[in-house]
Amino acid sequence: MTWRCTGVRWDGDTGTPLLGWQDGGRTRQRVLRYGETLGFRVVGERRCPGVWRGGNQVPCAVGAVVGARAVSDRCEECARLDRARSVAADTYADDPRPYRVYLAWFGRGMVKVGITRADRGPARLLEQGAVAFVWLGTGPLMAARRAEELLRAALGVPDRVPYDRKRAVRADLPGPEVRAAELRALRGVAVALPGWPESLERTPGGCAVVDHGEVFSTAGLPPATSVVTELRDGGVVRGVLVAAAGPDLHLRVDGWADPSGSAGAPGRPDARGRPGASGRADAPGMPDAPGRSGPASSGGGSGRGGPGPGGRRVVVLDGRLMSGWELVRDSGEMEYMGDAAADGTGHGGRSGRGDGGAGAVTVPVRDVSAVQGGLF
Repeated sequence: MTWRCTGVRWDGDTGTPLLGWQDGGRTRQRVLRYGETLGFRVVGERRCPGVWRGGNQVPCAVGAVVGARAVSDRCEECARLDRARSVAADTYADDPRPYRVYLAWFGRGMVKVGITRADRGPARLLEQGAVAFVWLGTGPLMAARRAEELLRAALGVPDRVPYDRKRAVRADLPGPEVRAAELRALRGVAVALPGWPESLERTPGGCAVVDHGEVFSTAGLPPATSVVTELRDGGVVRGVLVAAAGPDLHLRVDGWADPSGSAGAPGRPDARGRPGASGRADAPGMPDAPGRSGPASSGGGSGRGGPGPGGRRVVVLDGRLMSGWELVRDSGEMEYMGDAAADGTGHGGRSGRGDGGAGAVTVPVRDVSAVQGGLF
């Protein structure tokens, strides 16, 4: 069997990002630490990992091939099975377990209302990339649903925020006191509303705002200069993990070179590694793979800090795109399908697809030791 990635998840108890793996019925997780290098090459075809049931990953019965650009890694049949017992899709209304209602903050004026199973704690908020949040109440699922609808209409807030909107503001967030003040103000309005379900118990203890800025390492985060939009056989992703929020991994590309050959600035001095979770998560045994050279084009986007000489180039990888792939260690230059916006230095990504969308991007990368602590 082949170990395949199951994407990025979060440990709600430790606030730690994890990269998951599956080999048939076996699963493993590996802690992702800031300041360490993530470097891998994509192999073969992307295949459906199956569905989660009772906290376990149940493999896809046929190992179906799925689209490389899709953020959903499931085939049509597994997606149908997943929706059949989904609180999010309103097809599992008889869940007897208690649920919590929350307000989540992602940026200035970007707040959503939502619900999550009480025993999951803050894991759902971490998975969504909520920079800050506050609990409002706890009760039966349908009571939590009614409260969610009440707050959505009365406060004028959505129950979903697209990932591209969250990603766009992540490098320009106000401080914790600003986001806490916005949440407290909304909470004050929310708890004073008439019509709350009687079976929904209000969260006691005032307004305790939980902030994930330090957990995500967003302070001083440079703007993304490029976003990976597709992985494909032979593609390479390589960089130093400087931040993570929800499924997004922010990778600093060390040694990005200008045409004269001088390397870019080393990067964020505050990207220190954090203590990982307990030793129960371990790394799958994966063979090393030699570097692979690619086309000589380069690409990226514009932004503060500048991706050119002396600047800091940050590429964002949506971890959902990793799920379903076999990944092996790679120390070569980075080559991926990404955005094709000009980066202000005359090195815009190029697309041969004629659709005005993502193109092949290649970035020279200086060798960095200790690639993700033996992850690959």
